[in-house]
Amino acid sequence: MPERFFHLALAQSQSITSVYDELPSAAEIIKTLTFRAGFNTNTVIAGTTMLGLAAGVVGVFALLRKRSLMADALSHATLPGICLAFIAATKLGMEGKSLPVLLLGATMTGVLGVLCIQAIVRYTRLHQDAAIGIVLSVFFGAGVVLLSYIQNDQASSAAGLNTFIYGQAAAMSARDTALMAGVALASVVVAALFLKEFSLVCFNDSFARVDGWPVSLIDLVMMALVVVVTVVGLQAVGLILVVAMLVIPPVSARFWTDRLWLLVLLAGVLGALSGYAGSVVSSLLPRKPAGSVIVLTSGAVFLISMLAAPKRGVLASALRRVRLQLQIASEHLLEAAYESDGKGLPRSEIQNLAELRAWPGWFTPILIWVLTRRGYLGRASADEYAVTTKGIARGARVSRNHKLWEQYLVSYADVAPSHVDWSVDQVEHVLTPELVAELEVLLSRRGIEVPAP
Repeated sequence: MPERFFHLALAQSQSITSVYDELPSAAEIIKTLTFRAGFNTNTVIAGTTMLGLAAGVVGVFALLRKRSLMADALSHATLPGICLAFIAATKLGMEGKSLPVLLLGATMTGVLGVLCIQAIVRYTRLHQDAAIGIVLSVFFGAGVVLLSYIQNDQASSAAGLNTFIYGQAAAMSARDTALMAGVALASVVVAALFLKEFSLVCFNDSFARVDGWPVSLIDLVMMALVVVVTVVGLQAVGLILVVAMLVIPPVSARFWTDRLWLLVLLAGVLGALSGYAGSVVSSLLPRKPAGSVIVLTSGAVFLISMLAAPKRGVLASALRRVRLQLQIASEHLLEAAYESDGKGLPRSEIQNLAELRAWPGWFTPILIWVLTRRGYLGRASADEYAVTTKGIARGARVSRNHKLWEQYLVSYADVAPSHVDWSVDQVEHVLTPELVAELEVLLSRRGIEVPAP
C-alpha cells in the first residue's frame, strides 16, 4: 500500500472524539484573513468584528463611569429572561428558539437586574460591588434552575438553548451579522453625538448635575448601549464571556492614550481586531470555540498593551525608573567627586558611596559605563577614574543646588539644619533653572549669601 494511502486510512480510522487540530496551511490562513473561506466563515468573522467594535466603543464609557462590572451582572441576569421567553413562546405555540423572542426576554431581565442593583444601592447601605454580586448570583441561579426545568420537561425542543451561556458563533446567520453591524453603527454614531455629554457625566457628574445637565437621562443612554451590546453579543461569546468584550478593549486602549476621543477610537479598533483575529483563529482551528478564542485574543492584546505602551506600559515605566535612578546616582557620584578634590575618583570611594546609597551589585558597573559614555568620567588608572571638566561642572551645579535648597529650608521652612539633609538630597536633582533663579532671589532678599555659580 502506498504511503499516502496508508496515512489516509489511518486518519479515517481515528476516533471522532479526537481533540487534536491540524495546523492550517498558509493558503488557508490567507483565504480566511481575506474573507475567501466561505459564506458561513465570512459571516461569523464579520459579525464578531462588528460586535468587538460596538463593545469597545460602549465599554469606554462603562469603564470611565466605573461600571464595568455592571455588564457582568447584566449578562448573567439575561439567562432567566432567555429561559422564560422560551417557556412562554412554547406555551403559546410559537417557535421557542426564535432569536428575537429570546433576545427580548434577555433584555427584559437584564434591565430588571440593572434596576435591582440601582435600587439596592439607593435604598440600602450596601455599596455597588455588593449589589452587583447579589444580583449576579441570584439571577444566574434562577436561570440555571429554569434551564434545568426546560431540559427535563422539554428536552426535545430545548436542545442547544444552553449555548447562550458559552456562545455559539458558528450558528450566526447573515441576519445576525447585519444586526451586529447595525448595533456597531448606532454605537459609533451615539458616542460621536454625545461625546461631550458622556465625558462630562463620566468625569464629573456632580458638576453636570449642578450645571443643569440631565445626568439621569445621559446615564440611561449609556446603560442602554451597554444593554444592547450585551444582549446582541450573547450568541457570539455567551453571557459569561461577553463582559470581557466590554472591559478588555477599553482597558487595553487606556494604556495608549489620555485623550477621550482617541481612547474611544482605539477601543473600537482593538475590540474589532480582537473579534476579527479570534474568529479567524477559531475558523482555522475548528475544535476551538469562537467565544473563548475571541476573549483570549483580547487578553493577548491587553498583555501587549500593558507591556509595550510607550507611556503607560510596564516596560516604559520600568525604563523611566531606571533612567531616573541612573540620573540621581550619577549626580551623587559627580557631586562627591567635586566636593573631594575634583581630580580623580578612586574605586574605593565609589564602593563606599554604593554601600551608603544601597546600590545593588549590578548597578555600579552600569552607572560607570553610562558616565563614561556621556563624557563625565575617564579612565585614569586601574584603581581610579578621572573626572572630566564636564563632570566637574555638573557636580558643581548639583552641589550648589544642594546648598541653595538647604538654605531655603532653614530660612523659610524653619527646619533645623541637622534635619534638612535627607529632604535636600531628594530635591536637588529636580530643581529647574527657573526654580534655582527664584531661590537665589528669595535668599538674597533675606540677606543670605548665595553660593557663587
